Amino acid sequence: MQTQSLFAVLSPSARHAALLDLLAHLDATGYDFLAPTPATQARVMGRASRKVDEGVEDLLGWSLPVSGSAAGRIAAFLDRAGLLEQLGDGRVRSAVRVSRVFDNLFVHSAYPTEAQDAVFLGPDSHRFADYILRSMADLPRAARILDYGAGAGVGGITAAVHHGTAHLTLADLNPRALALASVNADHAGVEHVALRVERPDDLEGPFDLIVMHPPFMIDAARRAYRDGGDLYGGRLSVDWALAALPLLAPGGRLVMHTGVSIVGGRDVVHDALRGELPAVGYSLDYRLLDPDIYGDELVSPDYAALDRIAAVGLTIERTLTLADANG
Repeated sequence: MQTQSLFAVLSPSARHAALLDLLAHLDATGYDFLAPTPATQARVMGRASRKVDEGVEDLLGWSLPVSGSAAGRIAAFLDRAGLLEQLGDGRVRSAVRVSRVFDNLFVHSAYPTEAQDAVFLGPDSHRFADYILRSMADLPRAARILDYGAGAGVGGITAAVHHGTAHLTLADLNPRALALASVNADHAGVEHVALRVERPDDLEGPFDLIVMHPPFMIDAARRAYRDGGDLYGGRLSVDWALAALPLLAPGGRLVMHTGVSIVGGRDVVHDALRGELPAVGYSLDYRLLDPDIYGDELVSPDYAALDRIAAVGLTIERTLTLADANG
């Protein structure tokens, strides 16, 4: 069977079950791979020694074709899920890849992620999860966690697994992202709901923790997982943060990882947030996580005005007022 597109042919429940079996098998056999940046992927794929290989990581990590015999049980799981492409020369290719982030497995889109509704996961996802884990103190036992723009669900699932007794809401515009995120949450044993929404105010709060990793690049193709809008790709970061504030419970916090453009020595996202964040009722902690990321993007004319792109983490906390304390 040749896969025409992700999520064609099979029922959602059949695909969900097959992918759960795949992740269980990978966990049992010690699979360990984290998808690299597209630039690193392209360089590794360009090596002659990497064009044809036979390992599970080549099939599910590097998105390389391998022989059907070498794929073994992995091919059977993917075939059940309708996500195995037969190349006609005895080799097969997977329509998804799998990465491990902080001991949790996540199924996401195969390389290259060129489709408008691709579900991306990479090194940024690891940095996002790490920042969340350092920002989770003092959540209530029955915490409600929202992962908005969830993608593969890395942020929300990482938070919920670490917390242990939280309920997770996975929210995204992309149905394919929600389907994969729900598989990933079930594999991690996380109680959750998956909701297709267009904007934060489509949701009903309150939430004790909201995690976000918005798109932050300038993307001429306007791919939803990548394009961050104006402000040199920073507009969605500002808009999402501000739109989510009414969803926070008293004492709740929003935790965001994003990339920001540094123009003339100034962080355009930080400047915008400082200007638009309500002066009363919220506190902002804003910190640099990596001063220089995606330097290869600066060759694009769209980035001609930039000094660099930096990774930042920001936490906005709803401060308790007297009215909140009195219920």
